[in-house]
Amino acid sequence: MSHNTFGHLFRVTTWGESHGPALGCVVDGCPPGLPLDEAFIQQFLDKRRPGTSRFVTQRQEPDAVKILSGVFEDDRTLEEFGGPVTTGTPISLMIENTDQRSKDYGEIRDRYRPGHADYPYDAKYGVRDYRGGGRSSARETAARVAAGAVARRALGDGIVIRGAVVQIGPHAINRDNWNWDIVEDNPFWCPDADMVPKWEDFLDATRKAGSSTGAIVEVQANGVPAGWGAPIYGKLDGELAGAMMSINAVKGVEIGAGFGVAALSGEENADQMRAGNDGPLFLSNNNGGVAGGISTGQDLIVRIAIKPTSSILNEVQSVTRDGENVDVRTKGRHDPCVGIRAVPVAEAMMACVLADQKLRHRGQTGN
Repeated sequence: MSHNTFGHLFRVTTWGESHGPALGCVVDGCPPGLPLDEAFIQQFLDKRRPGTSRFVTQRQEPDAVKILSGVFEDDRTLEEFGGPVTTGTPISLMIENTDQRSKDYGEIRDRYRPGHADYPYDAKYGVRDYRGGGRSSARETAARVAAGAVARRALGDGIVIRGAVVQIGPHAINRDNWNWDIVEDNPFWCPDADMVPKWEDFLDATRKAGSSTGAIVEVQANGVPAGWGAPIYGKLDGELAGAMMSINAVKGVEIGAGFGVAALSGEENADQMRAGNDGPLFLSNNNGGVAGGISTGQDLIVRIAIKPTSSILNEVQSVTRDGENVDVRTKGRHDPCVGIRAVPVAEAMMACVLADQKLRHRGQTGN
């Protein structure tokens, strides 16, 4: 199978399946001398981990990461850095699967779940791992989150990446209530305290009905300097969009004002400028921190639209592998809204893109 690697200088290859013994990634191109241990990576995996509330899948996976290569520790690194550091060689990370229930998928062995990758996967390869979706399962995103932790080390402390859920089903937050301080204090990554109980009721009803719902996630990066990216084929916003679209269940990406720019006039859409002490002072950010494919120094703002989970208890019409009409339902443990656990995944993908762009910018300009 091809296309398991992304990035140019900061390159990530993920491997493994949902119901295999383990999954993981290899990160190549990470600079040497960066502090990195399992505890640092684990804090991000814990945010994506299943079974943390009744609003996500109840699969119980510790998602404990093991660093297999690419770091070194001795008395000198302990004294200078407080622990192990990257060596500049490939960093291999592994996460064991411990709570697979493959029998839950027996009924769909020869049946295609509508909206899932079952049919096109089978059409392409002629064989598929029906247990949880195999390689096409969202379980693969655990490896991306681990890689994203390494990318954050490469970016340094000056760049802050954080995400939030801004809509579940038809219920969107009030942006006037946005409060980053509460995002990690509720099970929805919700920045609007008034919306939390509404989402609780909505998702409880959705789960009881045997169905699922979609969501919109917003990710922001603060501290990205002006100049990262390229004007043609290495556009920063283009690579961000591609990275976000590679996440399971994502069906749309917006940068800045996104599709809303279609309703604006040129004057309204222009991120007008005035002279500031440290460069231009922008009066708006409709471009989402990118103009002409290159960062402007403003906050990077990306939103992704995530479809409802395809694996649901309610029966839907489909066909078998032999072409017979059939009704399909999916047993097992599934998220009623995969958008909730997509927040740390989207953060990780933004971190990986930015780490790659940082190294490429340094390689071309020396800065």
